[in-house]
Amino acid sequence: MSTFENTTPFNGVASSTIVRATIVQASTVYNDTPATLAKAKKYIVEAANNGSKLVVFPEAFIGGYPRGFRFGLAVGVFNEEGRDEFRKYHASAIHVPGPEVEKLAELAGKNNVYLVMGAIEKDGYTLYCTALFFSPQGQFLGKHRKLMPTTLERCIWGQGDGSTIPVYDTPIGKLGAAICWENRMPLYRTALYAKGIELYCAPTADGSKEWQSSMLHIAIEGGCFVLSACQFCQRKDFPDHPDYLFTDLDDNKEHDAIVSQGGSVIISPMGQVLAGPNFESEGLITADLDLGEVARAKLYFDVVGHYSKPDVLSLTVNEHPKKPVTFVSKVEKAEDESNK
Repeated sequence: MSTFENTTPFNGVASSTIVRATIVQASTVYNDTPATLAKAKKYIVEAANNGSKLVVFPEAFIGGYPRGFRFGLAVGVFNEEGRDEFRKYHASAIHVPGPEVEKLAELAGKNNVYLVMGAIEKDGYTLYCTALFFSPQGQFLGKHRKLMPTTLERCIWGQGDGSTIPVYDTPIGKLGAAICWENRMPLYRTALYAKGIELYCAPTADGSKEWQSSMLHIAIEGGCFVLSACQFCQRKDFPDHPDYLFTDLDDNKEHDAIVSQGGSVIISPMGQVLAGPNFESEGLITADLDLGEVARAKLYFDVVGHYSKPDVLSLTVNEHPKKPVTFVSKVEKAEDESNK
């Protein structure tokens, strides 16, 4: 395990404008959610003992990012083995709220941290790629569901809607998230900027060198701290299966071959890399964030303030939940008619 830091020694007393933040770069324990939660606990405790007030985990840490899984999918083909694979994947996902969410809230409270956790959420038999938010008081604050899954992800995950794009106004800064390639959606980024995001969490499965450019751009564009968290995985972290396709990096089939190379990084509103990127191993990436940097960055450029052009350009965000079925009882109908 490696630890990448740009911090001052923690003496138990922190400035009101300085927040120590940690990214956990680690792999899911696939098909074993209790073991994944135990692994998360270990890292949360370690980060908290080092003085961190914010801990961010990668995309789909609970439940797993199914890199290389095919689920037997092909146009016009229905595959029994793929259905069985999805059954296992669905079993590893969690209900929100649910017992695993309660456990994570307890961990956040016991360790006095804000926690952002990537998870696969199951709502009935549909799965969502979700970011969960927790407070140091042990409260589950809410969630963000990924709006648009990427490529084959769309076959196994549902799409989020505008009802779960929160930015939480906390004592350590305004906290929100965009998951993986949502960060390439300029209108979604603009919605987060308009909500005043200062601690911009980017749980992702993109460990490419090119991803670093996107994170740097967002920090400067939004005048916010960007915390990009990605899993570091080797082939041995995944279940054995002859149909898995791992070709992101190379065709090395050895157990120690790197499948997801991480690259977790923390960047300031001025575009300075504060910690990371780590392309080498599992571990913690930690930095001290001076919230005063947000105001300094926005002197010259405030994307939804003095540098916007609302007379020419505007954005409307629909935050209403999109439900496929809405039930209206007969009693409610009768009351409605009597009020006319």
